Amino acid sequence: MTRLFARRATLRRSVDLLGSFRFEQSAPEKFYGGLARDTVELIGDLYTGLTGADLSGTTVVDVGGGPGYFADAFAEGGARYVPIEPDPSEMHAAGLQVGGAIRGSGLALPLRTGSVDVCFSSNVAEHVATPWVMADEMLRVTRPGGLVVLSYTLWWGPFGGHETGPWHAFGGEFAARRYARKHGKDPKNRYGVSLFEVGCTDGLAWARSTDDGELLAAFPRYHPRWAWWLVKVPAVREFLVSNLVLVLRRR
Repeated sequence: MTRLFARRATLRRSVDLLGSFRFEQSAPEKFYGGLARDTVELIGDLYTGLTGADLSGTTVVDVGGGPGYFADAFAEGGARYVPIEPDPSEMHAAGLQVGGAIRGSGLALPLRTGSVDVCFSSNVAEHVATPWVMADEMLRVTRPGGLVVLSYTLWWGPFGGHETGPWHAFGGEFAARRYARKHGKDPKNRYGVSLFEVGCTDGLAWARSTDDGELLAAFPRYHPRWAWWLVKVPAVREFLVSNLVLVLRRR
């Protein structure tokens, strides 16, 4: 299932992606441009591994798609890309115009059951108080045999606190207060409001227990292939996996 993408999961890719994180807020177009290309390669390889086909002609829904940074990259891959975003300020943050973009909540996706080929979410679940409700919705709107990919940042990993890290290791509220004292403003990602503790074990438990999907793979998004085994080690995975990818087939 992951064979195609595993060939891309090199140390060079890991270094390039992790290095780009420093531009997330200062130069988002630079950060998201590289992430978009990597995301299309990830989704494309997984979809091919599942169905034997490429993304041409598919409908791909991006839950929490923000302003649509991934739109052009998916269009180049032949897919109809539909971002869904609840926050209007986020939708228009980059001045992009994405045809078909939908304002809506990931907790109640405004789509028919079984209506899309691929449903994915990248770095959103940690910003949702009830992420597994969102994950269930992602499965609901995906057609039987379709692909669901949920990728999210682990709380105890190095990026779990986002801009408040690494102080989140001493508690999310402590980290938020420290950030406010240092910068004179609240962090964009406010603990308990728009940033929550979500772990690797939590996601694996949901994926293995849902009746609507079959877990096909789980691996660290930004690690080289030779480090994917970390997902199998309890406790250690919470600190070292950083970002977990859950790959499911809709039953």
